[in-house]
Amino acid sequence: MSEKPKRESRKLKKEKAYEENRKHWMAEEEKIYELWEKTYNPGGQKQIDRLAKQGKKPVRELIKQLIDPGAEFLELSRGAGFGINYEDAKDVPSAGLATGMGKIHGNWAMIIANDSRVKAGAYYPINCKKHLRAQDIADQCGIPCVYIADSAGAFLPMQSGVFPGRGQFGHFFYNMCRMSAKGLKQYTLSTGGNTAGGAYIVYLACESIMIDKMSYSFLGGPPMVKSAIGEDVTMEDLGGARVHTGISGGADHFVRSQDEGIEKLREILSYDPRQQLHIERRESREPKVTADHLYEVLPRDIYRGINVREVIACIADDSEFSEYKRNYNPGRGDNIVCGKIYLRGIPAGIVASNNNGVIFVDSARKAIEWVIRCCSQKIPILYIQNSPGYMVGTQEEYAGIGKYGSGMVRAAACADVPKIQWVIGPDHGAANYGMCGRSYDPHFIFDTMRSRTSVMSGQTAGNILTSLERANAKKRGGEMDEGEANRFRQMMAEKYSSEAHPFYMEARLFHDGTIPLKDSRRVLASAFEISLLKPIPESTFGNFKF
Repeated sequence: MSEKPKRESRKLKKEKAYEENRKHWMAEEEKIYELWEKTYNPGGQKQIDRLAKQGKKPVRELIKQLIDPGAEFLELSRGAGFGINYEDAKDVPSAGLATGMGKIHGNWAMIIANDSRVKAGAYYPINCKKHLRAQDIADQCGIPCVYIADSAGAFLPMQSGVFPGRGQFGHFFYNMCRMSAKGLKQYTLSTGGNTAGGAYIVYLACESIMIDKMSYSFLGGPPMVKSAIGEDVTMEDLGGARVHTGISGGADHFVRSQDEGIEKLREILSYDPRQQLHIERRESREPKVTADHLYEVLPRDIYRGINVREVIACIADDSEFSEYKRNYNPGRGDNIVCGKIYLRGIPAGIVASNNNGVIFVDSARKAIEWVIRCCSQKIPILYIQNSPGYMVGTQEEYAGIGKYGSGMVRAAACADVPKIQWVIGPDHGAANYGMCGRSYDPHFIFDTMRSRTSVMSGQTAGNILTSLERANAKKRGGEMDEGEANRFRQMMAEKYSSEAHPFYMEARLFHDGTIPLKDSRRVLASAFEISLLKPIPESTFGNFKF
């Protein structure tokens, strides 16, 4: 075959692969929108009608009223709580909360809002985790918190998983106190009941708003009062809006409706000082390569290699990428690609998995160098994760893969610039650590439908665990039946694969949301903007081994 037909054949093959990839990822992303629909409408029209009878709106309608007209609400972890499989609840849709960031009078705020359509706003363990994650982001990024509070309090049948620990219900109020002490304002609009410890969300706010004949706040409700001291009292007379704004002083502003409460919140927040971005931002320019290309260049086979430079071109301003050490030991050194881009005008360092993503000594060394340089220049880092792990074997061990892998871990742990992880493929084992996974406190982690996060791949897990079962059978003086071995291998592979899925991980708050590829540039840029509202400190790294 002559050279021209060969080129045409390769071109047709590539176009066919692109089209197959596109169809696959578009179909996969339909599942994201289906999940979001479950989040937005728990209980369906029946629950909306119930709220309307109480003079209430669905909580996301209130959030839309609260943020600036046309402003984005960057909602987090919409898939939290689905498939959580508690004894009393298979699903806790969106963990009973809408959390996310929106601009109010031009300033970003973290909004934490109870959805009373989900178990009356009661807190399961997963609700606590989501509430605390939102507060952690607000604290880390230096933005105020706005609470729209309507909760039945702790879910009492699971009180041991909700009440006593550091990462549980009581830590909400510790966080409110600590953030307030740092100058991060805490504002509460009570739109329903706030009972027992939950009452502190009203009392601890810098300013709180209560709605006449809708909001109630008390340490012990009427049944407890009757039981404890024999007093008969209504909710309104015990802890209604008139009591706390006019008698106890536990709340600050009296309103007559949710709409009036939202307007009062906006009025209060209008007096907050203007936020400042602590980096020089340039004019934003659209990429020359459109986001649609992401659907084509990311293979359906999650473990097939990629050219990550094509991914970067889809999110970078003008599709421009200033690469660091591009020619360093190709095939090993370029399994991590490093460099700089502008993302909607914000400068960002890139540490990105490339090719098949396996990390060699050479690529690990380059990544460490680049993270340190980003820190010395005080620019944020985007980790683009697509790595199944570090290279194994005597050659790599002798060359120092453990040493340099631990160097990547140290760099991720000690880099005090804003860090965001964007997972676009395998995310396994120690590579999760070196590429700044959840344990390393990045400001945000966003997954795609191609993400798979686990200690190892399903196939590898199936093989390893089957080998162990064979060894155990031999120790007992027997042999593992081949049919049984195949069934066990398949079962383990499926278990690991299902638990690595982005929805499984999001349900348990191991990342901050599964986002469509076409939204990635916007979401990542907004997350960096929020992360840069605090001054960037100096980074110190302790003792590297070189």
